[in-house]
Amino acid sequence: MASKNRLIYLPLGGAGEIGMNMYLYGYGPEGKERFILVDAGVTFPSMDGTPGVDLIMPDTAWIEARADRLEAIFITHAHEDHIGALGHLYGRIPAPIFTRAFTGVVARAKLEDHGQDVDRVHVMEGWPEQVEVGPFKVGFMPVAHSIPEASGLVVDTPKGRIVHSGDFKLDPDPIVGEPHNPAMLREIAKGGVHALMCDSTNVFSPLPGRSEATLKADITALVKDASGMMVATTFASNVARLRTLAQAGVDAGRSVVVLGRAMQRMLGYANFAKVLDNFPPTVELEDAQDIPRENLMLLVTGSQGEGRAASAQLARGKYRGMEMREGDTFLFSSKTIPGNEVSVGNIMNSFSEMGVHVVDETAGNYHVSGHANRPDLEEIHALMRPKILIPMHGEHRHLRAHAELAESKQIAAAIAPNGTMLDLSGDAPEVVDNIETGRIYLDGSRLIGAFDGVVLERIRMATRGAVVVSVLLEDNRLLGESWAEIMGLPDTSAMQTGLQEAVETAVDKELLGAKKNRLSNDEEVESLVAKAVSRTCRDLVGKKPVCKVLINRLVDG
Repeated sequence: MASKNRLIYLPLGGAGEIGMNMYLYGYGPEGKERFILVDAGVTFPSMDGTPGVDLIMPDTAWIEARADRLEAIFITHAHEDHIGALGHLYGRIPAPIFTRAFTGVVARAKLEDHGQDVDRVHVMEGWPEQVEVGPFKVGFMPVAHSIPEASGLVVDTPKGRIVHSGDFKLDPDPIVGEPHNPAMLREIAKGGVHALMCDSTNVFSPLPGRSEATLKADITALVKDASGMMVATTFASNVARLRTLAQAGVDAGRSVVVLGRAMQRMLGYANFAKVLDNFPPTVELEDAQDIPRENLMLLVTGSQGEGRAASAQLARGKYRGMEMREGDTFLFSSKTIPGNEVSVGNIMNSFSEMGVHVVDETAGNYHVSGHANRPDLEEIHALMRPKILIPMHGEHRHLRAHAELAESKQIAAAIAPNGTMLDLSGDAPEVVDNIETGRIYLDGSRLIGAFDGVVLERIRMATRGAVVVSVLLEDNRLLGESWAEIMGLPDTSAMQTGLQEAVETAVDKELLGAKKNRLSNDEEVESLVAKAVSRTCRDLVGKKPVCKVLINRLVDG
């Protein structure tokens, strides 16, 4: 008797968090399913939990073990939390990649940066075009978002149609990209939607979302009335906002300069993909040097306080010869992502100290979200009329609130954070497994596991300090005196000698008093030294530092 086929959904990232999106769909007998992967995103580190890390991405170990059954990868749009891991991880999960045109330009650049085959990227048109991959037929469903050509996915399976919403908003005039199209959604839903996987980011926002086009009047007025040099920052990928800002600058009689590699790169991608028409004229930085400050408008990177971006460098003094002065205006046309408040606040305060007029999105005049608010989610539920709804793209509280909203409309729902495998074969979702999901860190040029110990040791050194001790042994006895290097610990005035000398004295005493048989074993020596260091530092400065011991042995001959 043939094994029963099942339709499964498994989030590896993006469910129970905002960012790092990666979702699997599978169909077939248990243990023999064929898979498609949706998105390969990153999230960003913090100095508190991941010091020194450059990027964080989902651990692909589970699908790597089943890579021979991975039919394809689909990327819904080109935001970093959906595409940023593609180049880093593609060697582990090689499969054909399907995108729309703009996303395809970005995807090819990601692969090229990592020496991967760019011909693995296949560009598709929007709905109703579909591609058949294994047991699935998949098409891109154009949606409005804060980046060109964002799309959901229509996934036809033997168990019914799945709609994966991607990131979306109900915007009738997004400036760049396709507007919200309820007629298309009704047509997609006409034959029935078995399951809707839906963006949950703004489920707590009670008012309908606003259109990108509503910002034009306020931004134009602000730029027109601004004194001195006008500078604005936003997400580099929001080319619609960049167009609005640049047009406001031109309308105010200002020459527009784009500063920052990420912003220049995104505008280049948009032009190459032919999704950005009639972008206002800009001038090169070199030519801006001869233009009066009051006739300049700069568009700069760094809306989230990134330390190396143009905004932060302007806040510290100069960036490529440009500097802020008293009377200038700086606009944050962006929302501060949770976790970035301190770094953004530091930049704002630095500008304030310079006498710069800082404007942010607090009043809602200069930024709108790219995600659907609660009333918009309800509208999508009504248009799609799904049998099952699975919330995604949100923290756990977002997923729960969205599931409760669906259930209030008599739609079967389930909360499925990362690692929760759902069987969607029936009329209601069923949890059939929980797999271990982790994270992979880009640390410099290397990918490391979250449990490799590198970052944990870095945190320990940051919070406790570190001591390196070198000892020389001959015939299992201490020869001469030990040497210690103290890092990240305050010196002490409790003794006439400093902390370094106190540690060295304590180590010498510990080793000189030890039996020879203990000193014959390197692990025993390390334990003795670490105990002396920990005791001394605890007594003198109240810290138990990380201790590294260098053991040198003299041997005859």
